[in-house]
Amino acid sequence: MTMKTVKHARQRFRHWLATGLATVGLLTTAQADVGWPEKEELTFGFIKLTDMAPLAIAYEKGFFEDEGLYVSLEAQANWKVLLDRVITGELDGAHMLAGQPLAATIGYGTEAHIITPFSMDLNGNGITVSNAIWEQMKTHIPHENGKPVHPISASTLKPVVESFHERGDAFKMGMVFPVSTHNYELRYWLAAGGLHPGYYAPANGDTSGQIDADVLLSVTPPPQMPSTMEAGTIMGYCVGEPWNQQAVFKDIGVPVITDYEIWKNNPEKVFGITREFAEQYPNTTVRLVKALIRAAEWLDANNNANRPEAVEILAKPYYVGADYEVIANSMTGTFEYEKGDTRPVEDFNVFFRYNATYPYYSDAIWYLTQMRRWGQIAEPKTDDWYKEVAASVYRPDLYQLAAEELIAEGLMSADQFPEFDSETGFKPPQTEFIDGITYDGTRPNAYLEQFPIGLKGDDRL
Repeated sequence: MTMKTVKHARQRFRHWLATGLATVGLLTTAQADVGWPEKEELTFGFIKLTDMAPLAIAYEKGFFEDEGLYVSLEAQANWKVLLDRVITGELDGAHMLAGQPLAATIGYGTEAHIITPFSMDLNGNGITVSNAIWEQMKTHIPHENGKPVHPISASTLKPVVESFHERGDAFKMGMVFPVSTHNYELRYWLAAGGLHPGYYAPANGDTSGQIDADVLLSVTPPPQMPSTMEAGTIMGYCVGEPWNQQAVFKDIGVPVITDYEIWKNNPEKVFGITREFAEQYPNTTVRLVKALIRAAEWLDANNNANRPEAVEILAKPYYVGADYEVIANSMTGTFEYEKGDTRPVEDFNVFFRYNATYPYYSDAIWYLTQMRRWGQIAEPKTDDWYKEVAASVYRPDLYQLAAEELIAEGLMSADQFPEFDSETGFKPPQTEFIDGITYDGTRPNAYLEQFPIGLKGDDRL
């Protein structure tokens, strides 16, 4: 009997037992309030990145089982395949790029109404360049005690890019998907350093994102980033872990900056389901969110005390499948930049603290502003439009139902969550960006006006 078969049998026994207890009235009121899941057997997709961890932990620690859910987890080839399979119903839900539910809902790419009741993590990405590019950048970077001063600005990359242009060569970098956090973070970093990352013009049929670009960005699947850079196809990339640390271990590249240094405690992945799924299976939806919240809390509990065990789980071939040491390099409170330059970065991966799992409207609006900034949203939109789209995709109401059930069951306490009675869904204005620009999610158009590079106001291509 395989491990999966044994787990499935145990799940069915626990469900049978719980059903029997419900029949004789021995379940708690809190457990009975939600109701049994309308759909018990579920398949969730993920990409092989460390930030899929809440799914793996919810499975391995039995949190899905506790909710009467029999879950299978399946790695997907790329983000497009993953999204398409959620839309068609082949997957019941998935670990998604934060921009994917928003883009699908507004019809950029494949159109479908995708929602998220759960944010999976904060931070977790980095920007890596090849060794050859790093050697050229280093001459422009201030050093202290023999080591580069961080954070490193893209202005130090600018003369390297200009030298490529002078000899007639394009400077190419990789990101994982057109509506990925990685695309927007890489663009943000480049633009903050005076390098234009290019525009999209979907109305004109140009979805390359390379109009007016100083740096040409293209899509590369995360696990292929290191080998693609090693082959010389791209000179650097923005990706999640463990694929920045992999470049260090293989001695082929240097991570120059983390997304934590671009925007402190930025929202990263989300868990996405179709609106139809949530409406058809409301009990199932609340229960899967409960399991994911518990998994996220476990990952951050006791100052990350569970991280070594989490790394062992993620290193398994059917999850991330990278070496333990590579995953641990960023999951256990440190991050290695240049070979041997390991620095403490306690919050590089955050899964629960700072209300990381709460789906804030302001997080959604930030992604929409970046879609507008780079032309994926081709026409001007009102502030109300941004807020309405955010509210149709990010679902704190569903999150709150799950959190209140966990509190009622005594599994978690109210002080571990936002104060729901007063929570608006908008974070206070955020100032900790690499370019010093303040983001206020309640005023998206005023935010866009602050950028010297990018579309704003009535701009159209």
